[in-house]
Formats: sequence, structure tokens, C-alpha cells
Amino acid sequence: MTSSLTIENLYTAYDKADVLEGISLEVPTGQVTCLLGSNGAGKTTTIRSILGLTPPRDGRILFEGQEITGRATHKIISLGIACIPEGRKVFPKLTTEENLRLGAYQESREATIRSRMDEVYEIFPRLAERRQQLAGTMSGGEQAMVSIGRGLMSAPKLLLIDEPSLGLSPLYVKENFNIIKRINERGITVFLVEQNVRQTLAISHRGYVLSKGRVVASGTPTELQQNEEVHAAYFG
Repeated sequence: MTSSLTIENLYTAYDKADVLEGISLEVPTGQVTCLLGSNGAGKTTTIRSILGLTPPRDGRILFEGQEITGRATHKIISLGIACIPEGRKVFPKLTTEENLRLGAYQESREATIRSRMDEVYEIFPRLAERRQQLAGTMSGGEQAMVSIGRGLMSAPKLLLIDEPSLGLSPLYVKENFNIIKRINERGITVFLVEQNVRQTLAISHRGYVLSKGRVVASGTPTELQQNEEVHAAYFG
């Protein structure tokens, strides 16, 4: 099986203090791979490292076999990587449609933009009903849909999703995870960074557990659920 994303022995530091301490992982093409860990484990730093926002001090990151370590963020994104950031981060004074259009800023053909928007509305019928509504007036769950939809507007090969359950009601959390599963079934590779272990493992093909900047466990969802350390930490 080919890998969409490969991280090899990655060290990333803030102010000379390492946050990631030699992590290695693979994100197979066409699958959902998750990175689990509590607050402060280094999950968001991993995403920032992939996107070039916090360049690693050592190690390598490869996307589709091509090294992207240290490249400018806009060049990394142009290869086919999109990120749905933690906390949704919609543009509150723009409409749903305007928010979605911003996700296709690298595409100049109007017909392509419209086609992608139709796909987003097919996944999220509620957004089609609210296409002219200001994003800031929508519920948290609807804003999460706008954020995911905007990520899909660049037609990514790899979607990085940071903490999609953060601050959402249980109903919207369940809906969000179902949507991520459907997006993956459309052929998009997903790297899912989360604290919500049960829901995440239910839709993942493979996972890694991060603790204090190091990978402490990896395997299939079943293997991780049966891992004593993981079970004690997350399933109690």
C-alpha cells in the first residue's frame, strides 16, 4: 500500500524546547489515519510541522514520495493538502458561499468552483439552505460544516483535520465523524488529530498515540483498544 504522507524521526521545537521528539508515522493513501493524544501531547504541532507553519529542526516529511520539509506553506498546500483547523475558524462576516469560495482561491475557473460547491452542498444539504447566511450567525455544528466544506473546495488529496469534535454537542460530534467517514469513502485520504478516542477509532483504519511529543503506541483500532496503556489512559 502506498503512503500519502510519511513522517520520519521528526523533531519540532518552540524556543529551543522540543515539542516533538523523533516521531515517525505513515498515512496510507485512501485511508483514515488518526493521531490521538491529550492536550499538550504535540498533536497540533504535528499539523503545523506538516504545513510548514512551524518548521521542524530535524527529520523529514514526505507527501506522495516528495520531500516537503521546510517548504513554504502555500507551496505545500498547492500539492493537494488541505487543513481544517481546530475551533472551526470561519469568517463570521462572510456568507456560507463566500466562506466556501475562499477554499478554492487557487482555482480560477468558475465552472470548476461551481462544481466543487455543488459537491459540498450535496454532502451538507443544510449549507445549501443557508448559502446566503452570515457564518457568524450559524450554530457551532453548522460552522463546523462550513469549515469542512471550505477545506474540500481545494479538491485535496490529503485532508488534515484538527480536533473536529472540539466544543460541539454530542449530536454534532456524531454527525461530524459520519461526514469525515463519507469524505474518506469519496477517495480522500484523511489524517485526523483528536482527543475523542472512541468516535475516532470507530472511523479510522489505523492510529497512533502521542504522549509528551513521542509516539507511544500504534496499530489498528482493535490493537489500540487492546493495548493496556492506551486502554488505561483512554478507556479507564
